[in-house]
Amino acid sequence: MAEPAEKRLKSSLPLCKAHRSSTSSRVRQNLQAGVEEALCGVSSMLWDGAYRLQALASVFERDDIALPRVASFFHQEALKQEEEAEAMLDYLAKRGGNFCSKDVQKPGCEAVCAVLPALELFLLQLKEEVDVMVELNQLARHNGDPNTASFVKSHFLGPRVNRLKLLGDLLTSARRVGCTNDQSGGFGEYMLNELQEELSG
Repeated sequence: MAEPAEKRLKSSLPLCKAHRSSTSSRVRQNLQAGVEEALCGVSSMLWDGAYRLQALASVFERDDIALPRVASFFHQEALKQEEEAEAMLDYLAKRGGNFCSKDVQKPGCEAVCAVLPALELFLLQLKEEVDVMVELNQLARHNGDPNTASFVKSHFLGPRVNRLKLLGDLLTSARRVGCTNDQSGGFGEYMLNELQEELSG
């Protein structure tokens, strides 16, 4: 009689459904298949997030909106996200894991045309990423992989806490100066673009 398949816990981790495990790799360093699959899926999630942030930056470069400091802020955040995705891929490669590239999806921010909804969308993205990183950290610990747990905590969770604080401050300022969810808050958006120091960060 065959042993029953291992039950998977309910998870919000973006797992890679078409993942090719590297169990036969010679350089594989005690990397459990579940952790490898999760790292692959989270890497793809980070690339998707960077693409979304680049799309948001391009919104504020349009001639009918033209908020260069806001655009620069989203460009900088996209670069940070890309660096994090590359760091995760490097880590996966060092541990002997495989990355399965997937098709890039639409960024899902086509309707955004004002600062407030763009910041709110970014806040939702960051919160989702924090939840995923916490779960990835727990999965690594559960699978006896303290190296991955430590890597995720130091490289991804810590920086996101600071980014969440910055984003909360920006959202508060945007609401105070009168930014709205549509393009009618033009003067508030101009004030935020001109006076908000965090956008230069």
